[in-house]
Amino acid sequence: MVFEIDEGPETGIAAITFLGNKAFSDSDLRQVMVTKQSSWWRLFSTNDNYDPNRLDYDREQLRKFYTNRGYYDFRILSSVSELKPDNGAFGVTVTVDEGDRYNFGEIKVVTENDRLNADFLQLLLPIRKGDLYESDRIQAAVDTLTFAAGSAGYAFVEINPTYRADPETDTVNVTFNVREGQRVYIDRINVVGNTRTLDSVIRRELMVGEGDAFNRSLVERSRNNLRALGFFKDVKIEETRGSAPDRSVVNVTVEEQPTGELSVGAGFSSVDSFVLNLGITERNFRGRGQNVVARAEWGSLRQQIDFRFTEPKFMGRDVRAGFDLFHIRYDLSKYSSYDYRSTGGGVRVTYPLNGYANFSTRYFLKDDEVVIPFGYCGSGVGGGSSALCDQAGSFINSSAGYTLLVSRLNDPVRPTRGWSASLRQDFAGIGGDVNYIKTEADASWYYGIRPNWVVSVQGQAGYVSGWNGDPIRINDRFFKGGNTFRGFETAGMGARDLTTTDALGGNFYAIGTVELTLPNMLPEEYGIKTSLFADVGTIGKLDDRYLVDSATGLRNPNIVDDLALRAAAGISIHWRSPMGPIRFDLSKVMAKEDYDKTETFRFSTSTQF
Repeated sequence: MVFEIDEGPETGIAAITFLGNKAFSDSDLRQVMVTKQSSWWRLFSTNDNYDPNRLDYDREQLRKFYTNRGYYDFRILSSVSELKPDNGAFGVTVTVDEGDRYNFGEIKVVTENDRLNADFLQLLLPIRKGDLYESDRIQAAVDTLTFAAGSAGYAFVEINPTYRADPETDTVNVTFNVREGQRVYIDRINVVGNTRTLDSVIRRELMVGEGDAFNRSLVERSRNNLRALGFFKDVKIEETRGSAPDRSVVNVTVEEQPTGELSVGAGFSSVDSFVLNLGITERNFRGRGQNVVARAEWGSLRQQIDFRFTEPKFMGRDVRAGFDLFHIRYDLSKYSSYDYRSTGGGVRVTYPLNGYANFSTRYFLKDDEVVIPFGYCGSGVGGGSSALCDQAGSFINSSAGYTLLVSRLNDPVRPTRGWSASLRQDFAGIGGDVNYIKTEADASWYYGIRPNWVVSVQGQAGYVSGWNGDPIRINDRFFKGGNTFRGFETAGMGARDLTTTDALGGNFYAIGTVELTLPNMLPEEYGIKTSLFADVGTIGKLDDRYLVDSATGLRNPNIVDDLALRAAAGISIHWRSPMGPIRFDLSKVMAKEDYDKTETFRFSTSTQF
């Protein structure tokens, strides 16, 4: 028997119409729904095809939308789909009853166990009397109480919220009933899903062990530790009942993801500079958690070859150690009429201070060479910058330093809450030919104002000063622009010689950034995210000897070193393309000095294997 099937064309959605809505417009409600009206530009999307199951999901999304905005009594009275004979597409009509807007009334916590103090638990709730009613805050309160009970060792608690609405006062009274079992201990820990990563690599990141009392906060921190490794696409930690009522089995389920990365990047500036880089990174070498990086970069500005190796658990202890080898050449003739080359290596060690802070130390030995073009420093009109001509030569830099890092982010990969900060200092002069102290600090803060809307604020500053009478050489100064300050070319801002247009960098900089990550404007399958940014900052403050004309002893009017404010704003587009992540930056400079160099476009790509 043969069945011949004619599927016919796909049926679209001609229109989505709402009846009974007063607080929100039709367009607002359409944005909530996954189902979309058919349009020519949705060529690659299937969300504009008629699907009854998707419409059922959309009704639940509408209910969440309203109940998260105070409409406790919201109901969908009907949802009707009619096939229009003229164009063969469906028209969807949703009739709603919004009801009144409610606030939270009395909030109570009731518990059967005196060791879980109800008054204390109530203080932890993210809900207060008089707040606008939001259904998601009920779930957040349940999560908070569950977390608090788990931190006290009670793994299997049941928290049932009960509601009592008062239509006369438009309030909803909520009582959280906490029922808990006895204190629970970890019977065993199962690790599954690790097809490549060694079991020991996962277990060493866990902050609980077999036989320990179950502690939900330590379990959550263990999950963050595993996510921070970057080895896994997803990490789940679940507890089930063990061999006895007071025993628990912890199941750690991981989903491996590619940890090797073949990266290719390119960038353009307004003066047609071009950079291409190629790198191979393996963050989980041989499944042992070791990090190996080999990278090469070619371009009109920078050529670099370097190799890095990091052992995250040196000698079996909670100490990260590694070494670096590198050769770098900066051809800055386009920006500052000199060529900088550096060859060397170093060792580094990182110690965790606690669950939130790390302290790292390092030592580097390198040979730095500054090459000035032949004839650049000739006498007479058209001679080179006096701030550059005494920089030529090769110098040994022997330096030691440290970095203190503190992170209180809620998620190490995609933070939506919390902050992080670091302080870095390097001391050059442990032998060698140069002497300076370089200090840099930065801080970041994240806050999710709505789902998929995240505001981040970053600030960074640095200062370098010589000691033993030494000035700061040009290769040890700060240069900002390009990737470090969008809207400006590499070395495009800061002190400059007006005669030669050479960039001279600065001994000091301060930069602040505000960025808003926006929700997806296109379907999730496109993998496109957008953010708006604004960068503001300054750089400058050369040593006095570089600001003075050596012939006259007076201030050189051709060298400008103003700590003037620079600012730029724009949009960044992140695309998870088939060939890997791609980022586009479009910038508009809002404040600059006349001698600064600007750019408007930059992009970079990478490919995983």
